[in-house]
Amino acid sequence: MKNGLHIGFFLAIGLLLGCQQKTTEYIMTVRGPIPASEMGITLSHEHILVDFIGADSTGYHRWNKEEVAHKVLPFLTEIQEYEVSTLVECTPAYLGRDPWLLMALAEQTGMHLVTNTGYYGAHNNLFVPAQFHQMSAEEVSKIWVEEFENGIEGSGVRPGFIKIAVDGDSILSEAHLKIITAAALTHQQTGMVIASHTGPDAPAFAQISVLQSHGIDPSCFIWVHAQSGTLEGNIKAAQLGTWISLDNINLNLEPGSAYDVEWYATRIAAMKEAGFLHRVLISHDAGWYKPEEEDGGEFRGFTGIFTGLVPALLSHEFSKEEIDLLLVENPRKAFSLRLPV
Repeated sequence: MKNGLHIGFFLAIGLLLGCQQKTTEYIMTVRGPIPASEMGITLSHEHILVDFIGADSTGYHRWNKEEVAHKVLPFLTEIQEYEVSTLVECTPAYLGRDPWLLMALAEQTGMHLVTNTGYYGAHNNLFVPAQFHQMSAEEVSKIWVEEFENGIEGSGVRPGFIKIAVDGDSILSEAHLKIITAAALTHQQTGMVIASHTGPDAPAFAQISVLQSHGIDPSCFIWVHAQSGTLEGNIKAAQLGTWISLDNINLNLEPGSAYDVEWYATRIAAMKEAGFLHRVLISHDAGWYKPEEEDGGEFRGFTGIFTGLVPALLSHEFSKEEIDLLLVENPRKAFSLRLPV
């Protein structure tokens, strides 16, 4: 798909936009922008490939794109049977992000795949490049904005959101404060939503505070892995406008164990009861072709929401409209790039 939008226009107006203005909405996919209305059923936090070797050793030499595509393609065609149109691929740079692979999969399936820019600071910064530590937040942001404006590493593929990660500590480290600050600066110039691998309550609210100090509304922030936070924390963040991403739905867990399908159904029902279903995102955090393992190791598919969670939600008296809110409307609002009308 040709890029019908002038990306420089996004940059020129970015500082003037807030996440609450009346706007025309677009989604930036690996094949270019599409009207947000075409996003359809969306899985908002998944992975095609993840390489855990570390930023100093990873690279495209670590996997064969054709072999990965051969392994992954059946899992994508499988979710198309459930009318999934869009998959948000959350693997960041230096952890296995591959825009050429994603483009090939998008072309083979016709699906909308969305990739990201940003750095993953969790695990004590193992997955950030060495030069990061000598850079300012402004210099880091410049790299991310450049990817949005001109594409990732010459691929022509542009990111559709900012993916970062922090550790679960109560106080943000200096490095992680730099990462969230760089994300804030990048959001101001591009309008991309910030999705942060976070976990517990404390680092979520610490990041929200940094964003607010830059004049950024919390509705521009996705609290990734919010199931690791408390219900009270989820509700408090949703009251501020934050997106609450409940995103490790896994049918392989034994019924009655922590974070089984019924746990998710109960947490989502509690968010509904509190009046914040419109701030909830759901996904599997599944996939994970692993280059270090033979044939990429065990690949977990993306169907658990449809075969397990949706029936559980129906048993909690959710309506079709409420399920559509979780799978269609909320992701569309969260990932839309906005132009003033």
